[in-house]
Amino acid sequence: MLARSPVLNQSGPTEFVFRMFTAVPQFQALLFLLFLLLYLMIICGNTAIIWVVCSHSSLHTPMYFFLSTLSFVEISYTTVVVPLLLSNVFGARKPISLAGCGAQMFFFLTLGGADCFLLAIMAYDRYVAICHPLHYTLIMTQKLCIQMVACAAALALYVSLQLTSLIFTLPFCGRLREINHFLCDVPPVLRLACADIHVHQTVLYVVSILVLVIPFILISVSYMFIALAILRMRSAEGRSRAFSTCSSHLTVVLLQYGFCALVYLRPQSGASVDKDRQFALIYTFVTPLLNPLIYTLRNKDVKGALRNAIISKSASDTN
Repeated sequence: MLARSPVLNQSGPTEFVFRMFTAVPQFQALLFLLFLLLYLMIICGNTAIIWVVCSHSSLHTPMYFFLSTLSFVEISYTTVVVPLLLSNVFGARKPISLAGCGAQMFFFLTLGGADCFLLAIMAYDRYVAICHPLHYTLIMTQKLCIQMVACAAALALYVSLQLTSLIFTLPFCGRLREINHFLCDVPPVLRLACADIHVHQTVLYVVSILVLVIPFILISVSYMFIALAILRMRSAEGRSRAFSTCSSHLTVVLLQYGFCALVYLRPQSGASVDKDRQFALIYTFVTPLLNPLIYTLRNKDVKGALRNAIISKSASDTN
């Protein structure tokens, strides 16, 4: 069983506080500004993608529908974590109630799971577009796209609800418990329980396999067929375009699945606690920030639509 913090002899409802990144006021201010800047960039970048896709009929295709949905998930995902993080970085640490911690965990897991499932759906979309281009419009209908997104959201919602409910049936001894993290994630909260957690850890691994391993295997298989199809293309321009689109998606996939796997599938130990928090910073800030950057800088359609929108906006403001 994992080592746990000493039980505090206090009465009253259980509350949690998050461990500080640093106690030095100057560093606190720098971290606050850094996290705030990254958060604003994530919001602005992903909002720009949603706006461009919705306002340009040429981008009303399955690929960009999934991309705008991914951007919405990324905005929601970071919003669940970052405002509370900012409030605890600078100044006195504010306790979070047991119910508040459970709510944050539920929404974090739901949106994180939906993110992973959506990346797998996007890989299938690229597989159909490249390996079966003549049947693409017949296969990837609007109805099917909506159904796949709805199924991804429903599955993520169900899994996160079951896991969160299971975690918070555990007793947490003492009134005020310190979470060695910046959010109410499953591994750090499990370490604070004053009961046997072996069953809960097993369930966590099973859920992690469902959310991380299985979608990643499906993505890998899809890209094996995609790579073979790209190599058979006669047009150098077609190969370059397909490779650019797929490499953008793969970059996001490797970052998201890689660092999540290091947190949820690695055997938990006392030495891994600080690393978990560092890895969580990657998929909380870096991946949602790279999503708009990668898909706009390496996608001619999005760049062209965004450029035209800015030019049109500037012209209308001038007139």
